[in-house]
Amino acid sequence: SSLLLMSGVVVTVGLCRRLARRRLRSRPLLFAFLVEMFSTFQICACTNELSLLGNVEPKPHTALTLTYGFTVLHGLTLAGSTCNPCGTLQPMWGGGTSLRMGGLKIAAQFVAAVLARVFMHFIWRLEMAEPHLGALSQGCSSPMQTTEMQAFCIELLFSVVFQLAVLQAESVNPKYRVHLIALLITMLVYAGGNLTGAIFNPALAFSLHADCFYDKFLSYSLVYWLAPCLGKFLILYVF
Repeated sequence: SSLLLMSGVVVTVGLCRRLARRRLRSRPLLFAFLVEMFSTFQICACTNELSLLGNVEPKPHTALTLTYGFTVLHGLTLAGSTCNPCGTLQPMWGGGTSLRMGGLKIAAQFVAAVLARVFMHFIWRLEMAEPHLGALSQGCSSPMQTTEMQAFCIELLFSVVFQLAVLQAESVNPKYRVHLIALLITMLVYAGGNLTGAIFNPALAFSLHADCFYDKFLSYSLVYWLAPCLGKFLILYVF
């Protein structure tokens, strides 16, 4: 049921992106907003569902395999979208994207994060699959299983490694690049998922753990918003 749900989200988002591309080419701002929103919604919704499958046996092989598979699927179906505020900062910093367009895309990403969370909570209330049972009663299921300083450093390091890999992979054939990036993300999730969740995406972090942001806004904003952005700026400064 979970796989069918995530597959349905991917198909629906693909149809919405195609419809927007056909109908809104003459309105670039609205087109950019909607495409970025649809793409980020797909990643956030699927990752919300994947987060419930972490305890499926055999552990952690099932969760890691699904992470790799759906990361490849996202890479193949969401070409042209960043789905990450940190990724949007790069062309803004380099002058390739205007401040207005960059701000619009970041706003679309956070709107999609909220919509994905609302949508997934609605689905979980229906209890269509066994992992959905009791999913809404967890509240702030904190992914931070270490000190704030260590969590900050981990998310910063993972962001640097990820952004550096993306830059180095730009010259790789796209059909191989998506697998390299998916493999890297899977490795990072395996290495740090039990400590911070290995998210390094501010919009995705908010969609997954909004309750924790409400309860401990300062610590979570430092770890899951500031650290990934700082990692991005370090890469941009060095390269």
